[in-house]
Amino acid sequence: MKTKSTGKPIKGISDEAWVLRLYVAGETPKSAAAFSNLKKICEERLQGKYSIEVIDILKNPQLSRDDQIFALPTLVRKLPQPMRKIIGDLSNTERVLVGLNIASRDR
Repeated sequence: MKTKSTGKPIKGISDEAWVLRLYVAGETPKSAAAFSNLKKICEERLQGKYSIEVIDILKNPQLSRDDQIFALPTLVRKLPQPMRKIIGDLSNTERVLVGLNIASRDR
């Protein structure tokens, strides 16, 4: 169940599609910062080829089991494969770019 999403709709799944899930626990300042930081990175680096699904585990705790979420906020890159996870508020842009493997794709 999606609670919030952004980015342009991805028509079909292609090699260029980025499917991201951000797991949060309620509407806290740390959750809001993580979403804001992620959205900024996606808008600058992925130019609309992404979708973000925000999952509040307080409302949907069962959804965190699928991706084995143990800390919050956690970002999960579902596509492109392989799946990757980043924990925290995503304020360290360089760490997020390396963690998502975006930096190497820009070169």
